[in-house]
Amino acid sequence: MTSAAVAALLQQIEAALRPLADAAQALPMRAYMLDQFSFLGLRATPRRQALRGLPRLNHWTAPELLALAEALWDLPEREFQYVAVDLLGKYHRQLDLKSLPRLLQLVQRHAWWDTVDGLAGVVGDMVLQARGGKQDGQRPMDACLLHSNRWVRRVAMLHQLGWKAQTDEARLLRYALTLAPETDFFIRKAIGWALRDYARTRPETVRAFLSAHAQQLSGLTRREAGKHLG
Repeated sequence: MTSAAVAALLQQIEAALRPLADAAQALPMRAYMLDQFSFLGLRATPRRQALRGLPRLNHWTAPELLALAEALWDLPEREFQYVAVDLLGKYHRQLDLKSLPRLLQLVQRHAWWDTVDGLAGVVGDMVLQARGGKQDGQRPMDACLLHSNRWVRRVAMLHQLGWKAQTDEARLLRYALTLAPETDFFIRKAIGWALRDYARTRPETVRAFLSAHAQQLSGLTRREAGKHLG
């Protein structure tokens, strides 16, 4: 796949979305994101419907998919970054652990919870796939846990969301304790969210963990983690 093909698909995506821009919708969407980003004013459903005619990318390689995502990230309106996350998620089976550095670069660009959490899902799918292939797919996440950027640390905390019985329980709990001293809202929320998700599979484990480490975990984390524990 050539850079010309990436440019052509990028042009097709812009041509599908820009005519649908709604300035009245863009204002509250921008305000919701604390005026950090420009918006076309397209909600998720109409955005995805407008792109149903895109060609399938099953034959694209990981570097080609990442090049398209990076090109979408370069556009000013936030919806194009959402399109990139959707495409990476749809074609995550074509990614591998060598894709992780470029994914983490996207995590740190125009970073806020909306794109970060979407990319955390992509990373999680990719890592679980690598683990199934007998690779030590989660070891790179150990480095992410200690990264200087809080959003990369959030990805590390959230990457096992939805793994259920495939969750590496020891890793999950170790990550929670490692990040517990942090005061950042998004880190504390991520710890609670990850524990709450695992509580659907192993409620007694999470309940015992919250009890044993009540003094180390923030109130926000405990409340988030215990929402469905009764």
